Amino acid sequence: MNTVTLNESVPNFTLPATGEQEISLEQLRGKNVVIYFYPKDSTPGCTTEGQDFRDHYEAFQGLNTEILGVSRDGIKSHENFKAKQGFPFELLSDKDETLCQLFDVIKEKNLYGRKVMGIERSTFLIDTEGKLRREWRKVKVAGHVAEVLEAVRGLG
Repeated sequence: MNTVTLNESVPNFTLPATGEQEISLEQLRGKNVVIYFYPKDSTPGCTTEGQDFRDHYEAFQGLNTEILGVSRDGIKSHENFKAKQGFPFELLSDKDETLCQLFDVIKEKNLYGRKVMGIERSTFLIDTEGKLRREWRKVKVAGHVAEVLEAVRGLG
């Protein structure tokens, strides 16, 4: 499978999501979509990042923008994480890494001196026509959501 390219259309995908549903990119056409990939539910950095998106959710909604969080965790883990943190957006489960591979976010990481393959914290902004407009890789959580919000504003 190819990977996404800036200013090109993102292929449709469908993944299981919180709220006992499946979400596809196609059903979000007409809205901007922020997809943020994070390593693991309920870990400190991932919790902070999700809380930042939660705290800015109304601003994103006011700009016709949907937020989707993605990790390899299962739906049960996602449901618990979402409920505990009060996330108003859905979390997608990508257990087989289909979406992770499309966005090329699986990278070799160092975990306590061991090399493991995991999700590199990354965010992607897709416009109302389904084109990839911005990407952030190797994301540092502090200030990131504000930067994404500015980029959405910049879409006009």
